Amino acid sequence: MSPAAKTKSPEAARWDLRLYVAGQTEKSVRAFDNLKKICEQHLAGQYHIEVVDLLRDPKLARGDQIIALPTLVRKLPEPVRKIIGDLSNTERVLVGLDLRPRT
Repeated sequence: MSPAAKTKSPEAARWDLRLYVAGQTEKSVRAFDNLKKICEQHLAGQYHIEVVDLLRDPKLARGDQIIALPTLVRKLPEPVRKIIGDLSNTERVLVGLDLRPRT
């Protein structure tokens, strides 16, 4: 483990993710399942997922400028990143979240 990694606080290692969906559709459920699997494999114990159902409160889409669903927004660590779709392309999600470098 590098010295820099040892000095990071637990808050610095926290990943705050927000998944915007429209109800319990097949695509929404698949996106959540795919996200959960990726997080468990790559961020175990370091993440929090908030699911925002825009059918319940469509005004919440404004804050993160959501234009398509499902959309994953990485709030922390900064910078904010967005990934649209059901998150079934694991490689694309890992690159989008900066968990794996672009090749």
